[in-house]
Amino acid sequence: MTALNSKEIIQKVLSEGRSLLTEKESKDLIRNAGVNVIDTRLAASKEEAICIGEQLGYPVVAKISSKEVTHKSDAGGVKLGIQSSEELGNAYDEICASVAEKIPKASIEGVTVQQSARPGVEVIVGMFTDAQFGPVLMFGLGGIFVEVIKDVSFRIVPLAQKDSKRMIREIKGYPLLDGYRGQEKVDISILESIILKLSNFVGQYPEIKEFDLNPIFAYCDDAVVVDARVILNVEDIS
Repeated sequence: MTALNSKEIIQKVLSEGRSLLTEKESKDLIRNAGVNVIDTRLAASKEEAICIGEQLGYPVVAKISSKEVTHKSDAGGVKLGIQSSEELGNAYDEICASVAEKIPKASIEGVTVQQSARPGVEVIVGMFTDAQFGPVLMFGLGGIFVEVIKDVSFRIVPLAQKDSKRMIREIKGYPLLDGYRGQEKVDISILESIILKLSNFVGQYPEIKEFDLNPIFAYCDDAVVVDARVILNVEDIS
């Protein structure tokens, strides 16, 4: 199947009367911005999921794919650290059964199977639309830290390179990115590049109302988006 470009993804979602993209749609959109995203594939059956798992190599992560399920974990729609085809087949059945029980009206497309990313420093890049200033980008420590510590910085789109440099370095958790106490030092230039690419991307597609890329695993030589959530402007839905 030929991958959709960004305009096609957005038009498809809006034509279906939706504002919230599925995880797969969100990741495909962010990948089109030139950002490294973990390999994530949609399986419409248990057999297809097992085939994908064998192609990607274990361990893998499986998640429910449904346009009605926003909080996957709450519905039992996520299985981590799957080590074999047998485990993946069981996970597929358990995920679908749990979501069908907890959210009976949800239409289930299948299950996404993605590679398990190696641990890294978790960061977040997000965007929201301010009523006065328009698109605003956010950067900070990711995972649970963004909710507990709220150590983030903001800049109004469009950003220049100096803006991306400053917003990364002004968070209190910056030492964690800079090799605190002998930990792996993150390649800051890669994070700067991600921020600038997303700033340019948002400028090209005003239909995007907000997004959260959380977590992004940052390494000494790379960074990869592990989870993504994108919302479009409701007023653009025809």
